[in-house]
Amino acid sequence: MSAVTAEAHESKPRQELDSVVIRFAGDSGDGVQITGSQFTDTTALAGNDLATFPDFPAEIRAPVGTTFGVSAFQINFGARVIETAGDAPDVLVTLNPAALKVNLDELKEGGLVILDVGTFNARNYEKAGWANDPLEDDTLAKYRVVKIDISKLTLEAVKEFEVTSKEGLRCKNFWTLGLIYWLYGRDRDPTINWLKEKFAKLPQIANANISALNAGHAFGETAEMPGEVGAYIVPPANLQAGEYRNVTGTDAMAWGLTAGAQLADIKLVFCSYPITPASSLLHSLANLKNFDVVTFQAEDEIAAVGAAVGASYAGTLGVTSSSGPGVALKGEMIGLAIMTELPLIIVNSQRAGPSTGMPTKTEQSDLYQAVYGRNGDSPLIVLAARSPADSFEVGIEAVRLSTKYMTPVMVLSDTYIVNAAEPWLIPDTSTFDTFPTKFLEEPADFHPYKRDDGTLARPWVKPGTPGLEHRIGGLEKSYDSGHISYDPDNHHKMTMVRKEKIERVASDIPLQQAEQGGESGQLAVVGWGSTYGPISRAVEQVRERGLAVSHIHLRHLWPMPSNLGELLGRFDKVLVPEMNTGQLKTILRDQYLVPAEGLNRITGKPFKISEIENAIDKILGG
Repeated sequence: MSAVTAEAHESKPRQELDSVVIRFAGDSGDGVQITGSQFTDTTALAGNDLATFPDFPAEIRAPVGTTFGVSAFQINFGARVIETAGDAPDVLVTLNPAALKVNLDELKEGGLVILDVGTFNARNYEKAGWANDPLEDDTLAKYRVVKIDISKLTLEAVKEFEVTSKEGLRCKNFWTLGLIYWLYGRDRDPTINWLKEKFAKLPQIANANISALNAGHAFGETAEMPGEVGAYIVPPANLQAGEYRNVTGTDAMAWGLTAGAQLADIKLVFCSYPITPASSLLHSLANLKNFDVVTFQAEDEIAAVGAAVGASYAGTLGVTSSSGPGVALKGEMIGLAIMTELPLIIVNSQRAGPSTGMPTKTEQSDLYQAVYGRNGDSPLIVLAARSPADSFEVGIEAVRLSTKYMTPVMVLSDTYIVNAAEPWLIPDTSTFDTFPTKFLEEPADFHPYKRDDGTLARPWVKPGTPGLEHRIGGLEKSYDSGHISYDPDNHHKMTMVRKEKIERVASDIPLQQAEQGGESGQLAVVGWGSTYGPISRAVEQVRERGLAVSHIHLRHLWPMPSNLGELLGRFDKVLVPEMNTGQLKTILRDQYLVPAEGLNRITGKPFKISEIENAIDKILGG
């Protein structure tokens, strides 16, 4: 297809679309994530429902122009309910040849490709591994292609400002954003205001980026686009009435933990060590000091969890976070919190492993680690967030259960949830039920393992409380006195009561219900965590075709809801899609003896709706 010309043309009526999937892609220094974030915020203000998928390179700074350094941001937005970032883009915006090479195969056949041809040259082809010029052969034959020298046009747009050529080229992401804003009828003002605030101390940079944004928008208004490329509009979605804001899983988890601590009337002490993708939780909580949140960055993972256990021992709620490798290092201290029966929250933002694995890619492979991954019989509570917004409620639930049952709680998130964004209906916090923390202050008949008859939780005593001096620690204690004990029968008794304490949580959580479909049928698709969106959409589509399929999604992974085994037993077959080799499938088989089948994808990317839909059809023979 020939390059776009800049001839003026008459405005065409905008075509109305139900939903659109756009992927921005370029070098990690091209500002792709900022571009995606700004488009997301503007789209939310336009009233669309949306879901995003930021895709980062693993290398901190890969060689410019190589496939190792490609960064991408995908957004699915629409006038209907959006539950995933989309199976495949309708539009691919590529700022260099490497971005085209990495992302082209994901694009829908007939999809729109917008290229910055200013970067398409022999040197960059070699860096990206293109054997031939993709603009000259049939590489792009299946797609609609718009070729624009974005680099050149950006430099022209910023030449009146006092910026270097390098600084000027950094504005090309906003030139591109301006073009996409025109293409889908987005308002530029929120981004212009953001740039003015972001670069308030560097007005020439702000003005250059604003000029680039406006130039890209003007190009869309005045250029002679190819005949099959028009302008579009996506009407607002019919969302529940209320005030919304965009949230990432990180922000929602930070707010949920903070809200939980407020509802428990206890100070939150967050102790962490940086690791991808968990580091951002420390950043978010550090901004919440006015809510009695204390944050501490330790020198390593073990020190971080040790400080969190110490915070709980001192009468505050200790919280720590990491990803799988860091949680492995924290294992001994988590075992100490189980043995001492202190509240502790561990947020595990899962990433692709084992070891360093693919640190910026998503996975669900730490379920075994969460449920079983400590020495000795050391049960704890395991929860999983299913989406960015759901992280808020899961954070509150983690605080409630940890303080009520005097036990660690492992919260499973993942790279997708941490970085993705979606609209969140801001709740009315005045309707939340409080669960104030109770510290023992009366010394009558006290010993540190005298348990509550209902929860089996031991009393929580602040050190220094008169008359309540006591010892706790990693050595086994006597059930009746709290003194160190090596008695075999006592160890058996204490092990079993710690186990029973966690099992009793099952009576304090909601009964499991189907998200879609009936309580019995041909097939139950069971998921946990971030598989919620693609499972939900796939089940919705097969149900529209008349299949008796239900969607069951677990928030409480250990202990599981008390009715789950009975519920699963009412289905002929059970399918468990997971981004691992089948960990929940194994647990369900073990606990309930159900013939669960796994659908396993360990690619570092979320499931596609079509993958789950195809698996359902295969199981049901159609």
